[in-house]
Amino acid sequence: MAAPVSMRAFLAYFLRLGALGFGGPIALAGRMQRDLVDERGWIEKRDYDEGLALAQLSPGPLAAQLAIYLGWIRGRVLGAALVSLAFIGPSFVMVLALSALYVRFGSLPWMLGAFYGIGAAVVALIAKSAYGLLKKSLKSDRLLWAIAIANALATIVTAAELIVLVVAGGIVTVIARRPAPPASATSLLPLPALFVTGLKGPASVATLGKVLTYFASAGLFVFGSGLAIVPFLHGGVVEQNGWLTERQFLDAVAVAMITPGPVVITVAFIGHLVAGPAGALLAAIGVFVPCFVIVVVVAPHYRRLAGRPHIKAFVDGVTAGAVGAIAGAVVVLGRKAILDVPTALIALVSLVLVTQVKKLPEPLLIAGAGVVGILIQRVRG
Repeated sequence: MAAPVSMRAFLAYFLRLGALGFGGPIALAGRMQRDLVDERGWIEKRDYDEGLALAQLSPGPLAAQLAIYLGWIRGRVLGAALVSLAFIGPSFVMVLALSALYVRFGSLPWMLGAFYGIGAAVVALIAKSAYGLLKKSLKSDRLLWAIAIANALATIVTAAELIVLVVAGGIVTVIARRPAPPASATSLLPLPALFVTGLKGPASVATLGKVLTYFASAGLFVFGSGLAIVPFLHGGVVEQNGWLTERQFLDAVAVAMITPGPVVITVAFIGHLVAGPAGALLAAIGVFVPCFVIVVVVAPHYRRLAGRPHIKAFVDGVTAGAVGAIAGAVVVLGRKAILDVPTALIALVSLVLVTQVKKLPEPLLIAGAGVVGILIQRVRG
């Protein structure tokens, strides 16, 4: 039996976690288990395990989806809604502030130097995460490894995540694991220019609508780690729509790495660069609302559905494809971030540090890379 707790105290916990929680989705999920299950007893172990499994089996950023499910356990739909706001809100506000500064001062020499070093470090962090996800998600399953490799190669060649190929991986896995058969739309209201102005000036209503629909589709293909959205976003934001340059996209990923809360909050930074605060809000809504809806719709029936083999097989295949795309994105982003010998050394040293130094705070590594980048740019004059 879970220990009694007021909704106010429960929300305060997630507000703190969203404001101070670093380390990515796995680290945040681990903190929820330690704090809410082991120490406080506010959540039963069975409920936590089921929430974690749901977050892994369905599209949506893992840590945010787990938090929403635990909110549903304590307060049903209202609890899920309030927890999602408490957990996502702090990082959204931080990213909104950083993106505003970036739009205003992004061309300053010191900031250019900082992101010169940070971009290389980010590639190392993604490489380390991709390696961990490959081991954790695929294990020794040859089919899943084949799907992941195919998606990695496709991502490298096309510089984008091919959703058709990711979904095909899920379908192939379902077929391969199949047992023997037994016998109205609303229009957006005009907004003041200040709230829709990004790097390229005020955004049109059509652009705002495109931001919302694009990031909503992105949210439906984020399985497990928030980093799974990176290759998908790269293809749409840089290659397809041309909203950001390669450097600006890497900067957006870096901002997500140095702020607490879910990594997928990088969409708010991108949305702000495209269409100001309104773009940031619409991008966040697009990514997080689908996973919220999935939780509140599926949660009441989850225990009955989770055990169906074909559902798990499909998700395993899609996850393998998404993880493969992350691995491919390391190469794609590395081509753009590792420009010369100094950035190659920054990336190499960063990779060594994150793999060899236990509990190294990622924001500290990012900050260090930024300082090194500034110093290099100053030496070059």
